[in-house]
Amino acid sequence: MIERLDYVSINGLAIANMAKAKNDMRSIDRKLRAVIELRVSQINGCAYCVDLHTMEARGVGETSQRLDCLTVWREVSFFDAAEKAALAWAEAITLVATNGAPEHLYTSLSDHFSEDQIVDLTLIIAQSG
Repeated sequence: MIERLDYVSINGLAIANMAKAKNDMRSIDRKLRAVIELRVSQINGCAYCVDLHTMEARGVGETSQRLDCLTVWREVSFFDAAEKAALAWAEAITLVATNGAPEHLYTSLSDHFSEDQIVDLTLIIAQSG
């Protein structure tokens, strides 16, 4: 992990406010949130964030099997339809400049999540490493 700047010492208030914002996104289950944050971090290639979110996921009871297979979530049966919709949305939003946010993914997401949950999920994705 390469640390170029000490963000906390440079602008600790902003970092603290971003951390506090997590508390306002309560409509998403803690396990799902941890899995989404981990998947976004994997895509972004942030070693610190992958380590952090893996520990958080384990801390809220996520299984090693699911964490080990997260990069191949489409190929395994132990993520349910709602989780798969959330993971697909997370990947699309993380790679939005390349792929956009396809309507079929939003439709699938809205089959499983309320508007409040979709907003919270999208904010979680945007704020993840």
